[in-house]
Amino acid sequence: MSEKKKLRQIAIYGKGGIGKSTTTQNTVAGLASLGKRILIIGCDPKADSTRLILHAKAQDTVMDKVRELGTVEDLELDDVCRRGYGDVMCVESGGPEPGVGCAGRGVITAINFLEEEGAYTPDLDYVFYDVLGDVVCGGFAMPIRENKAQEIYIVVSGEMMAMYAANNICKGIVKYAASGSVRLAGLICNSRNTDREADLIEALAARLGTQMIHFVPRDNQVQRAELRRMTVIEYSPEHPQAQEYRALAQKIVDNEMFIVPTPLEMEDLEDLLMEFGIMEAEDESIIGVAEGA
Repeated sequence: MSEKKKLRQIAIYGKGGIGKSTTTQNTVAGLASLGKRILIIGCDPKADSTRLILHAKAQDTVMDKVRELGTVEDLELDDVCRRGYGDVMCVESGGPEPGVGCAGRGVITAINFLEEEGAYTPDLDYVFYDVLGDVVCGGFAMPIRENKAQEIYIVVSGEMMAMYAANNICKGIVKYAASGSVRLAGLICNSRNTDREADLIEALAARLGTQMIHFVPRDNQVQRAELRRMTVIEYSPEHPQAQEYRALAQKIVDNEMFIVPTPLEMEDLEDLLMEFGIMEAEDESIIGVAEGA
């Protein structure tokens, strides 16, 4: 009798604006090119986590349809599931109307609905959760809090706030790892071309007890593909940047390093930045004083 295939559930976190959705979709395209079957669940009210796979923004999110129908009980999978590039299945959780309610509730509603309606089919290899921002909100932490995603990748760059957010996310992973199987699987450096960026993220990863699983160089081909609502792998499969995402996809397939991280204290994070010359040691008496004041 053949061994049951293990579904790998992966959540992508990182600072807002760091390029999580772009990185996720390009990586998923790389996995699809390796023959993997994938479901992406967009956990962001903007509903743009599947745009490059579908070549359009998903018109019907789970929360849109729930509002339209009045109840989740009348919702069908076909109402919100769309297949895109590489036969990737795409769902967007959506959120409340602007200024009303909690967007995190949309994530909870969407994931519960998908589970109950059998969206996690036996032929799936991966489920990806593309999660908004940080884990300070319980709703957005659901993929790790409820033991849905076992593997967490954090998208980061050599910028201080991106590293601060990554460290903060690690604190959330530690909190939920104690009661579940969630583990940090690595840092993905989405380059911003800052000084000594790869070395800095390697050092941060080492301090956290993890790995920089891949360094994604900055390349305008990503933006060119996005303008056409496509991943780089689909838009220009022979381009070197497409190969970067294929390499990242293969590293995820082969990855076996899943750990409970050791988050840094803020002082230690600042020391690391100073060690790499990103921050200069300053006289504390002038902190908060503008240059030239």
